[in-house]
Amino acid sequence: MRRPRLPRALRGLRVRLVVGFILVASVATVTTGALTLREARTGILQQSQDAVITHFRDRIGTVAAAYPFPPDQADLDAFVSELLRTEHARDWRLLATYRDLRATSRPADPFEEVTPALREAVRSRTETVFQRVSRDGRSTLVVGTPVTFMGPRGAAPRRSGIEVYLVVPQDVEQGYVDALVSAVERATLAALGVAVLLGLLASRGVLRPVRALRRATRSIAQGRLDTRLTVRGSDELAELSHSLNETAAALEASMADLRRMEARARRFAADVSHELRTPLAAMAAVTDVLDEDAAGLEEDTATAVRLISEETTKLTRLVNDLMEISRFDAGAADLHLDEIDLAESVRRTLASRGWLDTVELDLPARDELRGRVDPRRLDVVVANLVANALHHGAAPVRVRLYRGHPAGAAPGGGTGPGGGAVRQAVIEVRDGGPGIPDSALPHVFERFYKSDAARTRSEGSGLGLAITAENVRLHGGTVHAANGPDGGAVFTVVLPLPDHEPPHATAGAAGEAAGGTAEGGRP
Repeated sequence: MRRPRLPRALRGLRVRLVVGFILVASVATVTTGALTLREARTGILQQSQDAVITHFRDRIGTVAAAYPFPPDQADLDAFVSELLRTEHARDWRLLATYRDLRATSRPADPFEEVTPALREAVRSRTETVFQRVSRDGRSTLVVGTPVTFMGPRGAAPRRSGIEVYLVVPQDVEQGYVDALVSAVERATLAALGVAVLLGLLASRGVLRPVRALRRATRSIAQGRLDTRLTVRGSDELAELSHSLNETAAALEASMADLRRMEARARRFAADVSHELRTPLAAMAAVTDVLDEDAAGLEEDTATAVRLISEETTKLTRLVNDLMEISRFDAGAADLHLDEIDLAESVRRTLASRGWLDTVELDLPARDELRGRVDPRRLDVVVANLVANALHHGAAPVRVRLYRGHPAGAAPGGGTGPGGGAVRQAVIEVRDGGPGIPDSALPHVFERFYKSDAARTRSEGSGLGLAITAENVRLHGGTVHAANGPDGGAVFTVVLPLPDHEPPHATAGAAGEAAGGTAEGGRP
């Protein structure tokens, strides 16, 4: 059975600390108050009870000696009246009995507080007995004592048969107890208020470093590895802050080493590519000449010449791709925008490579979809995706170009930064092959990625899709790889067509001298 979860606001550390303080303070305050109240109540009632019993017994001892025995009704009435002649007897109610005689301080008083058990105790004992009776929320002290005759020295007193009962209300004592209860309640509320205040202060003191730790970890997670915490004190939180600082410092040093190694590797690849470019150009020229004469050579020699020519072409393509990637890594890649007809540009890309007969086109009409893009980079993007479909997919390969709509924008365009209209061009390249393994989809745009580790050599350089992604990103667009519902890989490029040029853009149609080769590299 799933346990219900508290709202997030109630699961916070601050709430738990405050609730904990309140619970501890409540238990301590209530327990202390209850014990104090019990002891105080017992003391108040015991003191009053002892004073009343002592005075009652003394009064009986003083008055009883002056009356004859056995008493008649008149003597018993007079005895009760004499007992009441004291300043402490203002609230007393007296009942004296002797056999069938009965005398009371208040005529017709039923003395309901005098229970049969108390009467039996008085009849059977020579000591004074008492009990407290609560009725209608009022506490009453009931005292009963037999009147005894003193015997010879050392002998037990003899019962006279006269029984005297005293009923005294304890309103004053109850008032003291009620006042004490009220004081305890007020003290409990004050203690709870102080507990809440202390809980808030304590939680603030505890949560401050915790929040600092949370901000620091988030900052580190966002890549700001120079984040450090100020360590105060020597408690567990201080140790945790110190550990976090050490971890961040170690991580920063490791990342710096990785960046230096990566920079050296990229610089090495760029330098090697640049150094190889000139001799490769000479080799390509030689292989072109040899290719032209291969028909006149012996068969083995012609095969070797053609193999050298193919490998030289691949090596030249790899060097060009490495140089293109180096420009992206160095931040030296710029856009040279020009207002072009996108459909015509796609058609020229396919025509220049002889793919018009092997690729199915779904393009808008002439001049229906125009935009400011870098023609050379758009050519690389389209050529790489189509080459990837042709080399690693299967027929039919389809290229579709259409106008897209930004999310949340009405058809026909959205609103871009500065209030300008934003249009989108979507290029979709689909093939009829087996598609891309799901495990490889997140990595297809990584450099030199191959889903099959055993396949270490392919016709492409392994950089074509990476160069495609960089060119699309330079335009501010996105590229996405997926598998179609009917099979086959689907690459979708979304290019924004803003009216304003992006920051990296440079007006004009002059392209860079070097660019990515038109081929792809599906892993």
